[in-house]
Amino acid sequence: MSHVFHRSLTQDYPTAVKGEGPYLIDDRGRRYLDACGGAAVSCLGHSDAAVIEAIREQVGKVAYAHTAFFTTEPMEALADFLVERAPAGLESVYFVSGGSEAMEAALKLARQYFIEIGQPQRRHLIARRQSYHGNTLGALATGGNAWRRSQFEPLLIDVSHVSPCYAYRGLQAGETPEAYAARLADELEGEILRLGPENVMAFVAEPVVGATMGAVPAVPGYFKRIREVCDRHGVLLILDEVMCGMGRTGTLFAAEQEGITADLITIAKGLGAGYQPIGATLVSGRIRDAIASGSGFFQHGHTYIGHATACAAALAVQMTIQARDLLPRVHVLGEGLQRRLTERFGQHPHVGDIRGRGLFLGLELVADRTTKAAFEPERKVHARVKQAAMQAGLMCYPMGGTIDGRHGDHILLAPPFILEESHLDEIVDKLDIALRSALGSS
Repeated sequence: MSHVFHRSLTQDYPTAVKGEGPYLIDDRGRRYLDACGGAAVSCLGHSDAAVIEAIREQVGKVAYAHTAFFTTEPMEALADFLVERAPAGLESVYFVSGGSEAMEAALKLARQYFIEIGQPQRRHLIARRQSYHGNTLGALATGGNAWRRSQFEPLLIDVSHVSPCYAYRGLQAGETPEAYAARLADELEGEILRLGPENVMAFVAEPVVGATMGAVPAVPGYFKRIREVCDRHGVLLILDEVMCGMGRTGTLFAAEQEGITADLITIAKGLGAGYQPIGATLVSGRIRDAIASGSGFFQHGHTYIGHATACAAALAVQMTIQARDLLPRVHVLGEGLQRRLTERFGQHPHVGDIRGRGLFLGLELVADRTTKAAFEPERKVHARVKQAAMQAGLMCYPMGGTIDGRHGDHILLAPPFILEESHLDEIVDKLDIALRSALGSS
């Protein structure tokens, strides 16, 4: 019996012993094409020589220096790299060890900002239903996934949730995408007014919703309207790009494709590509300046923030992506994968929607394409697909509760940026095998 407290205590896991490009290999020699990057993490695959060497070199110099005593060269260099490429107004980077920590830092920065500028009554957060912002208590409270929240509800702070931008199910008959965006922005403004604009601290959203809905992008103009509503009422906009950022949608920051900036942006996953645990919160100049000219101290911190080796690895990842010009390739590969998915599954009786941006794509599974009716949750279709895909040698990211935290199933695809065209065919072929196996009796 394993002494590891695994995610599932009733499941047997294969043992990964080697990474080779976009593949993971287990101790029996079986190869698995990583079509989800684990959880949209491994954007450079599993054996990038430049990143591995950067880690070795940094450990040989200084592996770790506590940030209460020192800064380090890789931390400063990575911050410079990110700020030079970030949306306008983001001028500082607070490094952490992962996405949940990045969101916790963003929430605390938002709160401290308003205390520093003399508006301590601003305490309310607004987010969206079916969002996911992490598993620590503050991040979990902010997220709007009912299943993930349910058993921990008594421990969570009170957060308001408004409708997601989910065109496949939310766009009404005869409604244009522009009208849909306006309706959702009005809903947010209505919630701000209900709480009292002077009491609202921030609105939190993923530019492209990842784990809980399966690569759902906003309709055109939605985020511009959201930004206008936030600005009108002095509410901070926090964009969660932990999963959809760092090139995953084809631009380094997903916000670039929305034509907006934010007051705080959280990143992780593709920042370090899995070679080291790292995340970050990008902070606007006005928030940083308010704290610098006020208390001068952010009342927060973790032992491993700004970890020198993690920063060196992340910098090597980002420099490699830039040197190999991989972001334009994300567009090309993404278009190729989406085309193949549409050709193979566009008329599949149980695939209701194929969506996403770049190499961040989702398929929503349905019992009936015409009515969009979901499978009964008890069937655990997503779990069956995952098991069948692993048997076929494919890693994908199926999840349940797509619609409301209980009903609905989807498959998320987020493969490495280093794929060849042949890998796209392999993904679709193996996914076809998995769907036939999991849904064959449907």
